[in-house]
Formats: sequence, structure tokens, C-alpha cells
Amino acid sequence: METLILKKLSLINYKNLNSESFDLDKKINCFVGDNGVGKTNVLDSIYHLATTKSYFHSQSSQSINHKADFMVIEGDFNKGDKSENIISSLKKGKKKTIKRNGKIYKKFSDHIGLIPVVMISPYDRDLIQDGSSNRRKFIDNVISQNNKTYLNQIINYQKILSQRNALLKYFKKNNTFDITILKVYDDQLSELSLPIHNTRLDFFKNFVPVFLRRYNSISQNKEKVNISYDSQLNHESLDSLLKNSLEKDRLIQFTSCGVHKDDLIFEIDGYPIKKLGSQGQQKSFLISLKLAQFDYLKTESNSSPILLLDDIFDKLDNKRVQQLIQLVNNDEFGQLFISDTDLDRTETIIRKIDSTYKMFEL
Repeated sequence: METLILKKLSLINYKNLNSESFDLDKKINCFVGDNGVGKTNVLDSIYHLATTKSYFHSQSSQSINHKADFMVIEGDFNKGDKSENIISSLKKGKKKTIKRNGKIYKKFSDHIGLIPVVMISPYDRDLIQDGSSNRRKFIDNVISQNNKTYLNQIINYQKILSQRNALLKYFKKNNTFDITILKVYDDQLSELSLPIHNTRLDFFKNFVPVFLRRYNSISQNKEKVNISYDSQLNHESLDSLLKNSLEKDRLIQFTSCGVHKDDLIFEIDGYPIKKLGSQGQQKSFLISLKLAQFDYLKTESNSSPILLLDDIFDKLDNKRVQQLIQLVNNDEFGQLFISDTDLDRTETIIRKIDSTYKMFEL
């Protein structure tokens, strides 16, 4: 098993952090301070270095301090016996660049998977409360960190989907229609959708049992939960679906079927957790989901992902905090980053873990 450690993190004009540098502990690093001082932003910058984007928004320009016109994030990592220097920089009005050991990536997708990472945040509740796009992003994020083929299939699928949607709008606007041109896009979408769907099916076959183990460990087997993969392609080929939805698509100027409509069904005791799960059960569900992500990435990448725990002590009751700490108090976890508002509470919790640690007050 390869070790993965972030040794040093430097930030310039990243969100509300003007200039910060942190020499980090190889096990546990805690960032404490009042709300709004930038604790979450420190954790998000690590996520950004690993995945090329913020955990909280897709527009990188939103990460530049509003008083500045550029931002830089730099991280020095040890991965196994190799040193990795990663720099993400962006100037307003320019394209973002990401460098690995001084060399600029031509495609950001080439970087995905080098630094496996898992973030657990209060914002994860959107996975339960919001629409299906958040749950698809979760699936894609987990699989893509270790499957370059899948990542490229998703990128290509989205590109062709956008082109098909633009063509449907063009037809409507110009009161015209050409089935031959549309068929070119349909064939490409059908060709890509089959491997995407099969990869997601295989992923869930392996992922769900891991998730159930994690949930049972946190909830002490008090209730039954489940995740199922809902896809139109479970029942019919995309080629057939596209033919049947042609008139609808022409009317709404949008592709109404395909793997971009896939969803996850989250259940507790046979009912939707969104409607019938208590707050505590929903939090336990989400933490289990993320710890299962950690387990999956660890197995696939052969190194312990960096684990980012954003403000979760504040959102969990003491019992769940103790259960979470017991889970991370063993050798299966690697480097851990924690943000919290309460220095004394954090230090009390961390002292219960048999590990070295550093506290950073912001």
C-alpha cells in the first residue's frame, strides 16, 4: 500500500485567504477558528489540487479573492517514494493551468486519480435533498478517480449530448428537421452509453456492500438502508429510447433520455430517506457513503486517500462523533484534515486518537 502525504500547502489569493503557508503533519491536521475565517477554504484548496476544481462550485474564477486578479494553490506531496509538486493557478480572464513537477497538463483529465481524496462536508446533504445531477456527479467522481477510460467516455458523452441539444434548438428555431444529421449524434450517444452504464452497474455491485458495512457500523444495525441504481438503460437500449422520445425531444429541444438521467435511490427501511429518515439517520447515511467512497478508492488506487472532514463535529451529536473517531483511529486511514470552530472540542476529540497531530488557528 502506497503512502500519500501532503507535506506543505501554500495559498495566494484563494477565496478569502490572501497568503498562507502550512507545514503539515503526516497524520492529522486541524484548522480551527470562527466561521468565515477560511477553514473550509483550506480543505477545499486541497480538494482542488487533487481534482482540479473546487468541491463547492464548478467555476474556478469564483475561487479568486475578490480583491485580486489571480490565485495560486501549491502542494508538495509524497506518494510512495516519489515527490509530487502540484500547482494550480488562474488569472482573471485567462485559462487555469495545472502543473505537475513543473510540467503543464494539456488535459486536466490526465491529473485525475493521481491524488485520491474524499471530502465529508455539511453540504453533502444536497446528495439526499437535491436533484439527480448531484448523485450522478458523486458516481462519476468516485469512478473517474481510478478509471481514465470512464472519465473520457463521460467527457465525450457530455460533448455529444450538448451538440445534439444544440441541433434540436436549431431545428426548432429554423422550423426545419433532418433525421439523418440527428442520427449521427444518436449513434454516438448509443455507442458511449453502453460502456458507461455497464461501468456504473459493476461499480454498484462492489460499492453497495461496502456502504452497508459502514452504515451498520455507525448505526449499530438499528435500521436497514439501501442504495439502488436507477437507469432507463436498465430496461431498454438507448437507441430504442431515443427513437421513442423523438417527438418529445423535438418539442422540448432537449435530450430527455440517456445515462445523463441516471439516479441513485436512497432508502431506509424500504422508504425514501429524504422523506422518512431523521436528521441523524441522514447524516449517518452520508458519512457511510463517503467512507465507502474512501474504501473503494483505497482498494482501487492502492493508497489511502486524503480524508477531509469539514465542520462535521459541529453537525454531529457526541455519540456519532465518537463512532466516527473510533473508525478513523486505526491504520486503515492515512492523512486526515479537519476543520472546526471550537479549539478545545477539537483537541479533546483528537487526543483520543493515538496519532501525531498539528493544530492551526486561523
